[in-house]
Amino acid sequence: MVKITGAREHAARLRRLSDPNIVREIGAALLTAGEMIEKDAEISITTGAVSGKNHVPSKPGDAPMSDTHVLDGNIEAVLTAPLQVEVTSNAPYAVALEFGTSRMLARPYMRPAVQRQRSAAAKLVREVVNKHIRGKR
Repeated sequence: MVKITGAREHAARLRRLSDPNIVREIGAALLTAGEMIEKDAEISITTGAVSGKNHVPSKPGDAPMSDTHVLDGNIEAVLTAPLQVEVTSNAPYAVALEFGTSRMLARPYMRPAVQRQRSAAAKLVREVVNKHIRGKR
């Protein structure tokens, strides 16, 4: 028979993580991580963009170049459940730009933003979770 040590302490750590105040704090960290992705995507769309008659469309594979600011102005990070965040753009052509169509190659902006922010966002959330696993307030 194998004796398990530390089970009681581990169970206590897991119970602490289900505390509504801690869930809210972790949710806030997730929302901040989502906002980091949101800002990164917005910056990739607006950097170097020129509106109006001097607007130059982006090249396939590059982030779209903002003209009307509908795309970047509609990107938002929203906490959709206590521990779930979604970063989306509600612009009518957001998906077509991100993934392309049969007539246009993709101009991804969200997936590259996620990749660029993945490490920093994970670190932020991990720090909050670890603080509570270790019992620090």
